[in-house]
Amino acid sequence: MPATRIPPESFFLDRKGHRPIQTQIRETVVSFIQSGHAAPGTHLPSSRKLAEYLGVARMTVTLAYSELVAQGYLETQNRSGYVVATTDIVTNVGAAVEKDCDDNALDWKAFLASSLTERRRIVKPVDWRKLPYPFAYGQMDASLFNYAAWRDCSRQAMGRLDFIDMAGDMADLDDPLLVNYIRCRSLPRRGISANPDEILITVGAQNGLWLAIELLTRQPLNAVCENPGYPDTLQALTWCGANVNTVDVDEHGLPPQNIPDGTRAVFITPSHHAPTGVTMPTARKSQLLADAEEKDFVIIEDDYDFEMSFIEPPSPALKSYDRQGRVIYVGSFSKAMFPGLRLGYLVAPREFIAEARELRSMMLRHPPGHLQRTAAYFLAQGHYDLLIRDMRRKLAVRRAAVLDAIGNTSLTLAGAAKFGGSSLWIKAPDGINTTVLAEDLLKDGVMIEPGAAFFAGQDGPVNFFRLGYSSIPAHQIEQGINLIARRVDKHMAAHD
Repeated sequence: MPATRIPPESFFLDRKGHRPIQTQIRETVVSFIQSGHAAPGTHLPSSRKLAEYLGVARMTVTLAYSELVAQGYLETQNRSGYVVATTDIVTNVGAAVEKDCDDNALDWKAFLASSLTERRRIVKPVDWRKLPYPFAYGQMDASLFNYAAWRDCSRQAMGRLDFIDMAGDMADLDDPLLVNYIRCRSLPRRGISANPDEILITVGAQNGLWLAIELLTRQPLNAVCENPGYPDTLQALTWCGANVNTVDVDEHGLPPQNIPDGTRAVFITPSHHAPTGVTMPTARKSQLLADAEEKDFVIIEDDYDFEMSFIEPPSPALKSYDRQGRVIYVGSFSKAMFPGLRLGYLVAPREFIAEARELRSMMLRHPPGHLQRTAAYFLAQGHYDLLIRDMRRKLAVRRAAVLDAIGNTSLTLAGAAKFGGSSLWIKAPDGINTTVLAEDLLKDGVMIEPGAAFFAGQDGPVNFFRLGYSSIPAHQIEQGINLIARRVDKHMAAHD
């Protein structure tokens, strides 16, 4: 039977988080009601008793209760305090009953073609932000992001007219303000010209790559990926049934002459190779496009990190040289702003974009409209440009600190973007397994990204790792590198 009184001991506050206490109290009460553990008429603890138990001001509890009364979850009774109201807000169908495992439960392996959970991927510790030396790649520096400006843009996007525009089902359409910014500001920086019907907003670059792969693999596809390269591209192609060859990169990226005959699609990161950071020279880009025309294949260009240019301007995108419409360009705002934003875009001939738009519509309709509008305001009002300026300055200092510290160790710089970037590709001495090294380094409060996942197959090199510096303070870098070097020396001694 549901309790007639909720004791103060049933309430708990997360004091380590940043969520308001009033909000936590309201959510606790609503949870009791929605789960059926507080039926109509159930008494709440008095504001005085609950405040004493939680160690908060009595007014805090009173305001939380008053909000719940206004919402219709609670009501007041003379001399009886607050009780759960009789309401039709919640239709309770009863609490779920836990069941013992059935020995005859369905074997899902018979229905699933293969297990994606076993794929090789880059995994970050859940609590990596708490580590003193997080050499994580692709993560934001909260100290640089203008949260107040983002919140202001979000409020603007919640204005009545904007809200009405963005709250409806946009079907397969995108926010015209965001598309216009990409067309007039982002793409010209890369030397690219495009019409609105040649641009599609995606849920990050990852979604853009997936859409391209899905469309291209509807018929048998011979594809090429870089080795080492972005692991999710190879995994997605394999999952979708493509016949995939990998081509080893050199100090200038992917060599066009090594692309096998019969290839129909080449997936590359020419401006900033993932993970080494090397940039494909203009002559090689021209050769790749000439080969694409001669051998009749298309190119999918992942241009994920071009904004991080603080040493010299990045070279023009491969797409800027494209005159036949053979290049599908994938861009993203997630790396420059914050990874949780999940906004990217595809740029391609209108015929391809039309198909990608239909496919996206079947998958998820469109990226969240309110998020698109908020990002559009943030970009258009100049906040993004200021953020990029500040990030470039900070990253230049951090990169210099990493290079200085590495120079005193047995580690070797195996690749780096000439224009800057936010990570370095590092080679440890032969005999070092960086997957094991990374696990040991967590004990020292250091996080690195082992490099094995970037190589195709199971027999690739294991002594490489990626060192990101976008979210670690500059003053922590030297000590973090020293801790890595010490662990490497210990592993070498054990290996000998």
